[in-house]
Order: sequence, then C-alpha cells, then structure tokens
Amino acid sequence: MSLTCSAFAFLSQLTSFISFFPDPLLSVENFAQVLCEDLELPTSSFAPAIIQSIKQQIDNFTTDVIPQDEEDRRVIIKLNIQVGNISLVDQFEWDLSNPLNVPEEFARKLCQDLGLGGDFATAIAYSIRGQLSWHAKTYAFNESPLPPIKFPVRTLSDAETWGPSIQILTDAEMEKKMRDQDRNTRRMRRQAGPSW
Repeated sequence: MSLTCSAFAFLSQLTSFISFFPDPLLSVENFAQVLCEDLELPTSSFAPAIIQSIKQQIDNFTTDVIPQDEEDRRVIIKLNIQVGNISLVDQFEWDLSNPLNVPEEFARKLCQDLGLGGDFATAIAYSIRGQLSWHAKTYAFNESPLPPIKFPVRTLSDAETWGPSIQILTDAEMEKKMRDQDRNTRRMRRQAGPSW
C-alpha cells in the first residue's frame, strides 16, 4: 500500500489482509482507524485512502481456482528480498495444485529455519503470492512445464542453485543493489508500454 495525503506519505506492506484478520468483527474501516491511531496519522486524511486501497486490492485479488485433478502443476518461485542490510536470494518449486501450500506458513517456516526476522516473512509471503497469481493466470499458456519428478532430492551440483543464499551487505553494496533494482523496474515499465 502506498499513499500520499497532503504533506504525509505512507508506505506499507499488508499481505493477505483477510488471512491475518479472520475476525469478522474487524472491518476494513475499523482496521484503517486503528492503524491511523497506532501510527499517529491524521485519521481524516489517511483512513479514507487506506480503506479505498484495501478494498480495491481485495476486489482485484483473484482466487485463481486450480483444477485438483492434475497431479503436478509445479512452477518456479524466485525470491530476491532485501530487508535492511540483509539480502535473501532463493528459488524453489511450488505446486499450484496443492491446496495445502500456504505462502504465509511457508514464509514463517523459512524465516524460522534461516533465523530471519518477521519483516522477511511478510516480504516473502507477498512475493510468493504475487508470483503465484501470475503463474496461475499464465499456466495454461506455458509451453514448457517442469519435467516430472523422478528423484525427489537434488544433486550436490544443484544445491547451490536451489538453496537459499543470505548476504550481509555493506552500504556500497546496498546502494548498488538499489540502483540495479531501480534500473530493472524502469526497464520493465518501458517493456510494458503505456499501460502503466
């Protein structure tokens, strides 16, 4: 969520609003008011914008239904996440047809295994959900699905490619990475054309 109201700017990642707030008594309006109060933001300026942003994202969220009759609908999920001066790069296969695969639970467990903080869990779940949404929409057009699994353990030569990598970045490395990401974002926007 990115909002600018009068002289204030607000940027936040709220992943899976409904799964984090299963209480039916907590409406979007109540959440926006409490959030503004907690962050000491002017409620009259921010609450309407937060409510509109959340409702728009909920309306745009598509629950892509994957047929359960297919045994294997694996896709590759790639993570490249930086929180503070810590960078996580990873890739793994995700089965779209398995309803037990939950991005938030996976992110929590991955962070627990790697000793990463809660900010990473939010960013990982957000990244996975975005990629899953894209894969679910484009899977039918995929001309080269992943080959069937013959042996469920990766070879040692594949371990580096398919294992997580955590780096502690220096200030110079962080600055370079931010420039590279900005450059990549601009390139992607140019390729997307005027629809942005």
